[in-house]
Amino acid sequence: MPLGFDASAADPSDTASRNGDAHLCDLISDIDFSKLVALKPRPIETQRSLDERTLSDLVSPGISPLPPSRHEIGENFSMNFFRSASNTPRSLLDPNPAMIDAWEQLRRSLVYFRDKPIGTIAANDPVEESLNYNQVFVRDFVPSALAFIMNGEPEIAKNFLMKTLRLQAWEKRIDCFTLGEGVMPASFKVLHDPSRTDTMIADFGESAIGRVAPVDSGFWWIILLRAYVKATGDHNLSDDPDCQRGIRLILTLCLSEGFDTFPTLLCADGCCMIDRRMGIYGYPIEIQALFFMALRCAKFLLKPEAGGKEFIERIDKRLHALRYHLRSYFWLDFQQLNNIYRYKTEEYSHTAVNKFNVIPDSIPDWVFDFMPMKGGYFIGNVSPARMDFRWFTIGNCVAILSSLTTPEQATAIMDLIEERWDDLIGEMPLKVTYPALEGHEWKIVTGCDPKNTRWSYHNGGSWPVLLWLLTAACIKTGRPQIARRAIEIAEARLSKDGWPEYYDGKTGRYIGKQARKLQTWSIAGYLVAKMMLEDPSHLGMVSLEEDKKTKPYLTRSNSWTC
Repeated sequence: MPLGFDASAADPSDTASRNGDAHLCDLISDIDFSKLVALKPRPIETQRSLDERTLSDLVSPGISPLPPSRHEIGENFSMNFFRSASNTPRSLLDPNPAMIDAWEQLRRSLVYFRDKPIGTIAANDPVEESLNYNQVFVRDFVPSALAFIMNGEPEIAKNFLMKTLRLQAWEKRIDCFTLGEGVMPASFKVLHDPSRTDTMIADFGESAIGRVAPVDSGFWWIILLRAYVKATGDHNLSDDPDCQRGIRLILTLCLSEGFDTFPTLLCADGCCMIDRRMGIYGYPIEIQALFFMALRCAKFLLKPEAGGKEFIERIDKRLHALRYHLRSYFWLDFQQLNNIYRYKTEEYSHTAVNKFNVIPDSIPDWVFDFMPMKGGYFIGNVSPARMDFRWFTIGNCVAILSSLTTPEQATAIMDLIEERWDDLIGEMPLKVTYPALEGHEWKIVTGCDPKNTRWSYHNGGSWPVLLWLLTAACIKTGRPQIARRAIEIAEARLSKDGWPEYYDGKTGRYIGKQARKLQTWSIAGYLVAKMMLEDPSHLGMVSLEEDKKTKPYLTRSNSWTC
């Protein structure tokens, strides 16, 4: 008999007359779901970086338990409601049509290599030409991996981490030039040949638009590895010599010495999610925030043996300098904007206030209206005589999750999102950048890119995948109501619209003119946001608390030492 079913409460004559779906619906209505809470969850150990008592106060009570197996419910209970443990999403007890559709579409996107799932394709649109959307992208797969881990299926993430690690070892050449050994692929695809075993082909940038290597892939790989270890407790994977070597190779690339006078990482345009010309060359905040988070995750994962101790020391020094630099020079609030507006120029000496010689007349007019009295954010880029004042969602959310921000700065970012809700959230969350480049500026900065027209794609488009980053940042800052409101807006349309890649328009009202349907990370981003809001303990996978044991390590540069 099904768990919680009271036979005495049922009318025998009514029961006998029921059949098919009607019988199943009555069984469901008679079940006492409160007894399911006593069932044991799947054996996945979740390491929490925040206090559970604090997090539990942030969300509504009654978190749904993991769904029980078919045998626990009873042999006569229909499989149409509870599928097998490996295929049943955690939130199926709350039959949200969008959640059910999302899980079905996510599973259809799985890619197999020698009968093992190793990732998800970028999009499964049956109408549009696939181009490279039929490949597994490293950055795109991160929300998919998190969704499967949260659902008690971490093996998919583990398979992905190991296979991409093997691809890292490949020789990477573009024309006559060989890329650094530690570069991770932007994407890969699996070739199935019935006459022989499956093979993989990786793209390290040689096929990408603009032929730019993905700087962010290695960072996302380290962040995902740490998330997997925190969720499962499987340190055997991260301690594996190949994994340790892979981490060190990535660090060798980004910690190498050169002509840099800043601790930030110098990058080409199109080196991250914004993979087209959008004026982010230099020191884009998305890369700097991911760099900071990846360094912190690598410090957690590295073992002292085989050179690991030296890397940990280098990480500590870089983190201190990077934290100070970004907090000091990338942060913008009302007071700092007023200071920049009053800057003097052509200052020479180490006592200069306007250290980057920013010309106040270069401040765009929109910033003065956009900046609220209460709120602030990390601007897009800072380099000599140049400040990119645009808002970039990924950089600011990752800054919160990695504790790059101070608590006050994290709160200010949330305040700004609330104050500028119509601009950043609008009718479909969430703007990847704000505002859009228009007119002559668009022509010069993008090279007249027909895909990045104003309020479209990377140029002010709205991307549903960013929901998971927003939700994580909201939970960490104690503002889950912001995420809940954004999710409700997205939930009303995403499934009905076919899970588009992005939306166009100043408020995100229209499906993107070149947006693929059944975009996997739109699906996964929604699932992760929902599950994280339902069970905030998942935040520990992607959140880092500030290391209070270390103090900022600030010294003059060697050029000042005689």
